[in-house]
Amino acid sequence: MTIESSAAAMVADKPVGGKIAAVKGMNDILPPDSARWEWLEEKVRSLMSRYAYRGIRTPIVEQTSLFVRGTGETTDIVEKEMYSFTDRLNGEQLTLRPENTPGVVRAAIEHNLTYDGGKRLYYMGPMFRHERPQRGRYRQFYQLGAEVLGFAGPEVDVELMVLAYQLLGELGLREVRVELNSLGIPPERQAHRAALVTYFEHHADLLDDDARRRLHSNPLRILDTKNPALQPVVQAAPQLLSFLGSASLARFETVQHLLAACGVPFAVNPRLVRGLDYYSHTVFEFITDQLGAQGTLCGGGRYDGLFEVLGGKPTPAVGWGMGLERVLELVLEQSGAIGPLAPDAYAIVPEAAALPVALKALHALRAAGVSVQMHAATAPGSAAEGMGSMKSQFKKADASGARFALIFGADELAAGEVTVKALRDGGGAQERQSLANPAAWARKLQSSA
Repeated sequence: MTIESSAAAMVADKPVGGKIAAVKGMNDILPPDSARWEWLEEKVRSLMSRYAYRGIRTPIVEQTSLFVRGTGETTDIVEKEMYSFTDRLNGEQLTLRPENTPGVVRAAIEHNLTYDGGKRLYYMGPMFRHERPQRGRYRQFYQLGAEVLGFAGPEVDVELMVLAYQLLGELGLREVRVELNSLGIPPERQAHRAALVTYFEHHADLLDDDARRRLHSNPLRILDTKNPALQPVVQAAPQLLSFLGSASLARFETVQHLLAACGVPFAVNPRLVRGLDYYSHTVFEFITDQLGAQGTLCGGGRYDGLFEVLGGKPTPAVGWGMGLERVLELVLEQSGAIGPLAPDAYAIVPEAAALPVALKALHALRAAGVSVQMHAATAPGSAAEGMGSMKSQFKKADASGARFALIFGADELAAGEVTVKALRDGGGAQERQSLANPAAWARKLQSSA
């Protein structure tokens, strides 16, 4: 049985004809929102190119074991949130990616990506987590990530933070703060972990069920608790910075010095940790208070041990991930408008007989970089039956948001011209332009002109 026939068999005995809605927490992105997403994505691509980062695209579906090992068996993501299933054809255990750093590292190992030196990479795409949908947090969500593989120095940690800071700034975001910490090296973390276990065991009567469950498997995760009742005991817990040796402290000082030199404001947060052993040294978050409780826009850190966890050679690496729904929501909230979503011009075609000339002229204008929306027939039958009146076409031109109307009337065409009428400014001023060479006056129509 084919996949198609098997799928058909699954629904064959169910009623047909009712509406089918999107899965809860997995949203359609429709115009004009899709144009805002494109604006954001173009901003990202432009900045990544200036930093010499190159795109990487990995599969949406990966082996489940990749995330069990790479994301952490005791994390909420693996324990509760992954969309996992058994492949009906070969029995493989597969998962819709809940994040993409493990996939990037898997690809780097599989294709020996760092054989000729370090790589600066970025990605944008959908991730999937089965959690309660809420503001800025969905079951299918879009993440931007930047990963630097093969460089061990603190300067790339700083470069990544400066990159994220510049991106948020170029998007017009304000009131975003940077918090950072150092996790040191494995022996230092192990000493801190042992101290945490001892401390929390002495306060076991104050812990909630989740904290007791994590006490011996992943005590660092207790520090991330959102339970207000646990905050006093968490705040008094041993701090990792107290266990760092001179080399780790010196490296952390370098990170802070370089960040300050780049003009990035930050604060050290000794409670900012990662619960997995392959993390080391720098960790950081970009936080806002504008999105309620879910205030982290971007989080990252150094994960020098992940290559070995996934079966590769020891390779230094550092990266961050950024939730794009949250970023876009904050951009809209703070600025209210994003980019030129409307076309530069709207083409008014009173008679279908003008269509050959109009289409040729619009083709030339678009080739010159002008965004033009052409009026089209809405009534059934031929264009001659449904072009609509000049009045209705002007209403549609105004509703489109275009700055200009291009009028392909009979008088204009007889003279080999088109009328260009201002719709937004200029008091409705209009002028004739030659159809012999539309590229010569195309620049006047563009929003950026």
